[in-house]
Amino acid sequence: MNSLPLLLAAASVGFLYVILTKGRREKGLPPGPPTLPFLGNLHQIPVKGSYLKFTEWASQYGGLYSLKLGTGTAIVITDPRLVKEVIDRKSSKYSNRPESFVAHTITGGSHLLVMQYGPLWRTMRKLVHQHFMETAVEKSHIHVQNAGAVQMLRDFCVRPDLHMLHPKRYSNSIIMSLVYGVRTPSVHTAHMTQLYEMMVRILSLPFLCTQGMPTDRAFVLFQENWSKVMEPGNTPPVDIYSFLHYIPQKLFGNWLSRAKEVRDEMCQLYGQYLDLVVSRRKKIGSTGSFMDTVLDQNEKLGLTRHQLYFLGGVLMEGGSDTSSSIILAFIHAMTKWPQVLKKAQAEIGNVIGEDRMPAWSDYGSLPYVAATVKEAMRWRPAVPLAFPHAAAEDDWIDGHFIPKSSTIIVNGWGMHHNEARFGNPSVFDPDHYKGQTALAPELANASDYTTRDHYGYGTGRRICPGIHVAERNLFLAISKLIWAFSIEPGVDESGKVIEPDLDPRTGYSEGFLVCANDFPCRIMPRSEAKRESIMREYQRAQEEVFSRFESPSS
Repeated sequence: MNSLPLLLAAASVGFLYVILTKGRREKGLPPGPPTLPFLGNLHQIPVKGSYLKFTEWASQYGGLYSLKLGTGTAIVITDPRLVKEVIDRKSSKYSNRPESFVAHTITGGSHLLVMQYGPLWRTMRKLVHQHFMETAVEKSHIHVQNAGAVQMLRDFCVRPDLHMLHPKRYSNSIIMSLVYGVRTPSVHTAHMTQLYEMMVRILSLPFLCTQGMPTDRAFVLFQENWSKVMEPGNTPPVDIYSFLHYIPQKLFGNWLSRAKEVRDEMCQLYGQYLDLVVSRRKKIGSTGSFMDTVLDQNEKLGLTRHQLYFLGGVLMEGGSDTSSSIILAFIHAMTKWPQVLKKAQAEIGNVIGEDRMPAWSDYGSLPYVAATVKEAMRWRPAVPLAFPHAAAEDDWIDGHFIPKSSTIIVNGWGMHHNEARFGNPSVFDPDHYKGQTALAPELANASDYTTRDHYGYGTGRRICPGIHVAERNLFLAISKLIWAFSIEPGVDESGKVIEPDLDPRTGYSEGFLVCANDFPCRIMPRSEAKRESIMREYQRAQEEVFSRFESPSS
């Protein structure tokens, strides 16, 4: 008797069983949207604005639900209580990252953001913490930050038309000064021009055409490009379906070549700044920058050149992107809600007067301004979905099974726009934080999860190590902008006011990181006296602070 037909039939049945059962939600998992065989919920995760869909699902399935990603599982948390109980209090179980072939291709395992929890991560994290802990920021870095904010005001006075770039230059210059000892004095600085050109090269790829685009717009789009690589739904799921490695990449927009080009450009960029520090040390020794302190210890640490590239690079990325995105969100909001700006200006005038700019020492005396900063972080978070964590072992949450290696997604957008916590959450209203002036690090570490202000800095052991710098960056920038300027919506050629597009779907970029799209606005000094004060303070900053750093010519 020929057994071949029986074998083929058995194989077919087995294949059908795999196809029909893989992708199903296993018993014990948290609830979630219906699945399809083989795909699970992959077909339902949008390429654009996934955080909005995740929030919609949270309203249907609750603060803890599951998604099936083929054979894998993702757990979405949109409940502050569970963030505290799971990510914070069980941090030893939830500090890993999901395995990502794309991320590893780009970073080689040396990038602190996507690196797995382990000895190298702890070494790098400790180095960052030592240089950017609160005492170091208060003692040294705050002077650089204050001077940088003064220059940003001066830049708005001189070139108000470049309002989309001034916050980016501000945040980039601060982190460059602290990490490498090199300022970014203007958007046309030589190394920034090179950076823009590099970004244009990266963006001149099949999936996003930017040939002929001005470099300032290309810079904005590069940030979106890198974040798009990391957003759920934007790359083929090679970590879920290994056979996709063998499918011609051109069918997926040459995704692997794109990833390798991003890798090469990053190594070139980060290597350039590392070489600059090494060369300077040979001439004048250490200047006390972050990379100087790392190199001082590296004989003992034994970090490779590639690891040094990305140790500095991750700080450059994080320090440049998130703060500037929040500052732009604040400016964007003020074109719609001028009463907020006027109330904040009145508080500054009543507390410290009109003759001097706010300083960090004024933070505790300006509760409405402090609340305005928190509201900017809540209203349009730079990272709506915190970078995913991964479960290191099987666990149970509220009676639901969480399998080992599950991807854990903290839905910050959903918690920030929860009407039960923030009434009318789409409206920019600092009174959402009335009476709450404690800084974000204190609230993140508090045992009472109900007091946490926002999730813009992440959670657990993966919380942003530059949180103390970021808090001061934002307060100094936003408080000084409030003190100095009137902010109004833009007008068209006929003088008609252009209605601000505040919709997160159309007014903001797509990707893991989001930022306001280029929007028209008018930013004007509130008086000639304030303009003169800005120019005097800028001259003082040049003499007392900027002169201590390398400052490439334009």
